[in-house]
Amino acid sequence: QVQLVESGGGLVQAGGSLRLSCVTSGRTFSSYTLGWFRQAPGKERECVAAVRWTAWSGGSLYYADSVKGRFTISRDNTKNTVYLQMNSLKPEDTTVYYCAAGAVPLATMENPAPYGYWGQGTQVTVSS
Repeated sequence: QVQLVESGGGLVQAGGSLRLSCVTSGRTFSSYTLGWFRQAPGKERECVAAVRWTAWSGGSLYYADSVKGRFTISRDNTKNTVYLQMNSLKPEDTTVYYCAAGAVPLATMENPAPYGYWGQGTQVTVSS
């Protein structure tokens, strides 16, 4: 059974940092696209960052404009884990963050639809 389990969310003051982790199990995701999404109440699920790696093309990254320069996504294939380092957090970053995985093409990394596996979400709250 495939599982994605996030951790690392919490409450932080504006300007602070958090690191989210997502451990995958049940299948090797070394060649899959891994992404972090967030969804505020009443809004569509948004891709914050994604990373795709293949043996023949190397690594590809995606970042939403709203987090460029502040967030960094990384993956450790030996641990089946993907991370999201979040620095200079803002109150508008407050929401639930989800980890996702799947055989997602490069052209659609930011689209949530192709991702077949999702975690349960972790709450990030940034106080002003």
